[in-house]
Amino acid sequence: MLSTQFVNLLNTFEPIHLEQMDRVKLMNRVDTKFAFDLTILSDILAELVENYAILEINSVRIPSYQSQYFDDQNLTFYKAHHNGRTNRFKVRIRKYIESNLLFLEIKHKFKGRTNKKRIEVDDFNPIFTKEMNAFIVNNKVAQSPLVPILENSFHRITLVNKTKNERLTLDFDLSFKRENITKEFKNLVIAELKQEKIDRTSPFFVAMKNRIIRPYRLSKYCLGAMALYETEKIKINRFKKKYIYLQKIEKHAC
Repeated sequence: MLSTQFVNLLNTFEPIHLEQMDRVKLMNRVDTKFAFDLTILSDILAELVENYAILEINSVRIPSYQSQYFDDQNLTFYKAHHNGRTNRFKVRIRKYIESNLLFLEIKHKFKGRTNKKRIEVDDFNPIFTKEMNAFIVNNKVAQSPLVPILENSFHRITLVNKTKNERLTLDFDLSFKRENITKEFKNLVIAELKQEKIDRTSPFFVAMKNRIIRPYRLSKYCLGAMALYETEKIKINRFKKKYIYLQKIEKHAC
């Protein structure tokens, strides 16, 4: 449960609405991720009020998200990320709860840039419709059939820089689910700074540097896969230090 003080802090941000977000769609961009514990989020936000507006959807400033991730039976997308391939994909259906919208989304990472494409869908579905299959085939995403691998849910704060073409998402209260297995990271914040090109003068970049919080590369999908597929001895050697780091943040915050 978030405190009244935290909610009041969010209310000091100038609002921005969905119809104003076209300026920062950034469907082709550079992403920089950071991870830290929830206990310092208020202090960071207090430093950002002057430079950022907050996305507000139907009067909600901390909307909820759900995602269903797809991969093939060999976890090819996960392994491509783990092995450091510069050309890799993620496929998911994401539900934006407050706006009641669902999209089948393809994220293509190529030489450090992320290109995102999506089509609207009706619901989560373990079997793709003809339209969904055509979307996957046309974008040359996978050679093998894709199946649901895991689901996740989280809350998100989205901030938009008032002067730069930059968007910041702050995800927390993360939960991952696969069949009857659930793993939670309730006190971990995963921040993702989305820019046309890396700009370290960004106020958020500066806030991270001042706290000696360095960028790290690990997606929520990969975090969930490691947490949920431990019994299958999923390959994690390249991610091990990062995974331990995130677990330490969660444990320390608790």
